[in-house]
Amino acid sequence: MSDMNSQRITVRIPTELGARLRGHSRRKGQTPSDLVRVALENYLEEAASTGSAFELAEAAGLIGCAQRAPKDLSTNRRHFDGFGKSK
Repeated sequence: MSDMNSQRITVRIPTELGARLRGHSRRKGQTPSDLVRVALENYLEEAASTGSAFELAEAAGLIGCAQRAPKDLSTNRRHFDGFGKSK
């Protein structure tokens, strides 16, 4: 990796985590920086692919699943009267 195309950051981690990282790095034959870089890429890609709450609900088939409900159920305030209150 060229210094011209990279950015250095400093992250503090617990001693035990550092020891685990160094041990894993030796076993894999990769630098700790390489392992952290890959882990960060994987984390950020997974977070980006999760989607918004709406996208997840839509993918699960939850959007529009209420039968015979008013079309404005989620937007018309009169439908909220008493919502969340015990009877």
